Amino acid sequence: MQQSQRAVHNDALEYAAGRANELSLPLLAVFGLTDDYPEANARHYAFMLEGLKDAGETLRDRGIQFVVGRGSPDEVALRYGERASLIVTDGAYLRPEKAWKQLVAEEAGCLVIGVESNVVVPVELASNKREHAARTLRPKIHKHLDHFLVALEPTKVEHDSLGLDVEDGVDLSDIDAVLDGMDLDEGAWPLRGMYTGGATAGREALACFLKENFAEYVEHRNQPQTSDVSHMSKYLHYGHLSPVYVVLEVMNSGGPEDDIDSYVEEVVVRRELSMNFCFYTPDYDSYSCLPDWAKKTLEEHKGDEREYVYTRKQLENAETHDPYWNAAMREMVHTGYMHNHMRMYWGKKILEWSNTPEYAYETTLYLNDKYFVDGRDANSYANIAWVFGNHDRGWKERDVLGKIRYMSAGGLERKAKPKEYVEKVERLVEEGRPEAL
Repeated sequence: MQQSQRAVHNDALEYAAGRANELSLPLLAVFGLTDDYPEANARHYAFMLEGLKDAGETLRDRGIQFVVGRGSPDEVALRYGERASLIVTDGAYLRPEKAWKQLVAEEAGCLVIGVESNVVVPVELASNKREHAARTLRPKIHKHLDHFLVALEPTKVEHDSLGLDVEDGVDLSDIDAVLDGMDLDEGAWPLRGMYTGGATAGREALACFLKENFAEYVEHRNQPQTSDVSHMSKYLHYGHLSPVYVVLEVMNSGGPEDDIDSYVEEVVVRRELSMNFCFYTPDYDSYSCLPDWAKKTLEEHKGDEREYVYTRKQLENAETHDPYWNAAMREMVHTGYMHNHMRMYWGKKILEWSNTPEYAYETTLYLNDKYFVDGRDANSYANIAWVFGNHDRGWKERDVLGKIRYMSAGGLERKAKPKEYVEKVERLVEEGRPEAL
């Protein structure tokens, strides 16, 4: 359960439960807890551990023993699966997860089956290549959508595994104690009390969004001064919620059709375009992943004079001349979130204000991975690449950016109310909580 950290609406888990019943054997659920996941820090681990605790409680109610083992996830899976007749793994989209699953498949003494469970339409079924844009992937997704948008009922396990004699795992009853016992980067502090990880909290957040904010979704999705957002990205990132569950809840909400269509486009097509990008792009988190036209135009303008140039530390401390950008950076640092429209503006300005596009890419990636609760995600990597031209086309040529899409403070002022956004962020930082929750 590395990627799908939930006890319900989990395709891999339900498949494993069915196979366990066929084999007349108990089912053991395992998670490998390592201190050194790339770029993860205490902020990420706190949210994740809350979700694992929630999953463990639900699994216990289903008669399934859940073990959080210390160590590299592949080693943990092999250790606990030493006497297994079958090992079932969940999906993998990024390099670390792919490497873990590959090693387990090669070294396990039994059959290993992978079941994709964090997208709606399986990545390799939707497409066998890296897609150019949402317009090229969209029809391929929609071709299979009805087949996969089906509610998943839990499988009753016939052989209780709660008494199974296995090595004890991490005690999640005191998450702060678990965090204290880990060797973690504490550069971004946990947001305990601001967000709560886990399927239970995720379902509550979704229900609140659908009841209180969904009717304004299309009108406000590009209005950062508002808070009509679902906060689902973090729950989807850790696999605390299934995207199928989220989409079905939205489709059955009785909300306006335009809002439903827009939200489904984001959760399914746009999110799975990101999965496609990372799955078929080995260097998805490097400047080298950009399309040739984007690298060419940025190289041609690399020596252009910049009106403003900031160091990474100045950016991290929100010390620029732009109050809108500073507010976005402060929202990110203090809440682990940033309104999606501001994420685009935020990234574009880092490119504009850095001495080289390569340094801008590294800086954007560093800040994204450090502060966002949902950082280090396929969506994050695809969105960062978009800032630099991926999944986009060439626009009017200008200094510094070349033909890369440009965003300006004036554009924000014409299309939204960024001064109100600055005021909103001030309140969030002062109160220490996100408005929408």
